[in-house]
This record gives sequence, structure tokens and C-alpha cells, in this order.
Amino acid sequence: MNQTIGAVLPLALGVAISPIPIIAAIFMLLSPKARVTSVGFLLGWLAGIVVAVTVFTLLASVLPEGDPDASRPIQGVIRLLLGLGLLVLALGQWRKRPKSGQEPVLPKWMQAIDKVSFGGALGLGFLLSAVNPKNLLMAAGAGTEIGSAGLVTGEIVLVAAIYVLIAASTVAVPVIAYLLASAKLRGPLDALRVWLAHENAVIMAVLLLVIGISLVGKGIGSF
Repeated sequence: MNQTIGAVLPLALGVAISPIPIIAAIFMLLSPKARVTSVGFLLGWLAGIVVAVTVFTLLASVLPEGDPDASRPIQGVIRLLLGLGLLVLALGQWRKRPKSGQEPVLPKWMQAIDKVSFGGALGLGFLLSAVNPKNLLMAAGAGTEIGSAGLVTGEIVLVAAIYVLIAASTVAVPVIAYLLASAKLRGPLDALRVWLAHENAVIMAVLLLVIGISLVGKGIGSF
């Protein structure tokens, strides 16, 4: 189980260190309906992560088991494809980085965040975590590791819970902290939002590159 936890940790961090959902959460925390929308967004974010990793874990668990010391070509191909997909996304993110002195362009939907309802925030959080291509690749990688590790049910639940908690942490921490001490956090949150907006593409490019190379290496090692 410890080996599986070690395998899913970088994938969970790949979801956690996603500037766009963090920026979206911060926008909600700075909006007039901060307490309502931020909680909805957090619940949707959590639900999307849980659904995605659960689906891929179940799919991976039905793959045929073999000798642990033998090659595992099916898992190897899956890891290679996931790794290559992340490398393609890394290249795309690097090309999107703003040039020196250029203001970053954020998604248009962020302009309407201050008007979103609880239901809208819930749906947005779910979409960003469960349907986002990058997060889907991370969830697929984590699900493949968990489902093919031969763990018992309790161990599967524990490893998946660790993945979900780490993946959701960067959205959960600011939301919970704001609910506890909103007045003190408005300034730091706004400064963090500006920094993340400028560095979003570079952060994601480096992160996806590292995790993509790791998955490709594991895929090659599975043959």
C-alpha cells in the first residue's frame, strides 16, 4: 500500500497545484456572496475528484492480474498514453505563457463569478475537477495505480482518500481559512490571485512535464 500511496502523491499534487481553480475560489471569496459560493465551489470540487478517481479505480481493478514480477503490458500502455498526454498538455501550457510585460488572459467565465449562485458554483467546481482534461489524466493515472495494485477494499479506500484530500487541499484551505477569518485574508488572497494569474501557464507546464515524464518512465518499466 505504501508504494501505491507514493505513486499517487505526485498525481494528487498535480491536481492540487492547479492555479485556475484556486483563482476561481479566490474570486468567489472576494465576491459579495463569498460564504455561499465558495462552499458550493469546494463541495463541487471535492465531488468531482471523488467521482473521477473512483471511476478510474474501478476500471483499473477489472484489468487481468498477473505475476507481480512479470511484465504488465496493459498497465504499461495506459501509463505511457497518460504520460504522453500530460507532455502534450505541458507543451500547450508553455506556449500559452504571457510574454514579458503582457497581462495574462483569464477565462471569460471568471468575469461572472461574483454573480454565480450556490448551484452554479457547485457545478463549476465539479466541472473543473472532474471534466478538466488535465485533471482527468491525473485521476486516470491515480486510478490505474490504485486499481491495479491488488489492494484490499479498506486499503483502496484509504489510498483514494489520501489522493482526494491532497488534490482538494489547495481549494479547501483558503475557503476554510476565509470562513474562519475573512477580514484578515482579503489582502493576501488578492495578492495570491494576481501572482497565480501571471504564473499559471509556467506552473502548469513544469508540473505536467515532471509528472508526464514520471508516468512515461513507469510505463516503460511495466514491459
